[in-house]
Amino acid sequence: MISNERPSPYGRTYRRPPAPPRPHVQEDTVKTEKLQIERKNFVFALKENPRGRFLRITEDVNGRHDTIIVPATGLEEFKRVLDEMVKASAETPPKVTDPYPEVDALR
Repeated sequence: MISNERPSPYGRTYRRPPAPPRPHVQEDTVKTEKLQIERKNFVFALKENPRGRFLRITEDVNGRHDTIIVPATGLEEFKRVLDEMVKASAETPPKVTDPYPEVDALR
């Protein structure tokens, strides 16, 4: 069943009509930074539209894009949490298991 289909008590399936397309909203770019980490490319774009400023973070992995948008009003809190994650990562050693322990035993 498709997510917009609902079962009917009469045995028929109701399909909701598609929503009308949203009108294009003009966005102005304030600043953009690109960052590559391993095989991932990140684009940080500070943008502005009539509703306000926001940070759009786009991850590109082999042509697949995922995006999150953080309103400018939440950037300080976002930074605080990110700083805490960086600190926790630096303080906590990674749990890396050796995939070839028998090779190390031979050395």
